[in-house]
Amino acid sequence: MAHLPVLTIPRGKTLFAPGSSCQGFVLLLEGVARVSVAAANGRRLLLYRVARGETCVQTTLCLMGGLDYSAEGAAETDLRLVWVPPALFERLLRESPDFARFVFERFGARLAEMTRLIETIAFLRVDARLAAALLARADGEGELSATHQDLAEDIGAAREVVSRQLAEFQRAGLLRLGRGRIGLADRKALADLASADLAW
Repeated sequence: MAHLPVLTIPRGKTLFAPGSSCQGFVLLLEGVARVSVAAANGRRLLLYRVARGETCVQTTLCLMGGLDYSAEGAAETDLRLVWVPPALFERLLRESPDFARFVFERFGARLAEMTRLIETIAFLRVDARLAAALLARADGEGELSATHQDLAEDIGAAREVVSRQLAEFQRAGLLRLGRGRIGLADRKALADLASADLAW
């Protein structure tokens, strides 16, 4: 694996799409990729992000099950990665206990994360989901740069719903809305809302 080339992928490039076959296992060295699904009506839902040291459950499923992708992967930032060919991936799983442990531990962690996502969408109100998304995206100064569409994809809601909820948060003094920027005015209130009880 030390002899595999390091690839550079520009921000915004599509890494895979529904129906495409898997060309290899990715080891991400730098950057963040996002994996999402689209409904027939055009709405998108963020399934998860992949950062350094993490793996893509879609890719692992495709390689191990001989399946095609059912979601879309894209570079959210510029990426540096190593692409492990399928034959080498299979050989490492057989011959390297450390590599196999790495793959299965991260596969299990990602499945647990996706289970929490399903529970969140099924049971938590939109305001609680949006509060959590805002907190997750905010920097140390309580600022974030995200469109209403970005946030809608993060929480599995329509953009119009997110826009209305953001306006309500602003009226309540929880945040400040600017052009292309959102500032968190009351982190504690948002955190309390994000950890609110299930909707039923």
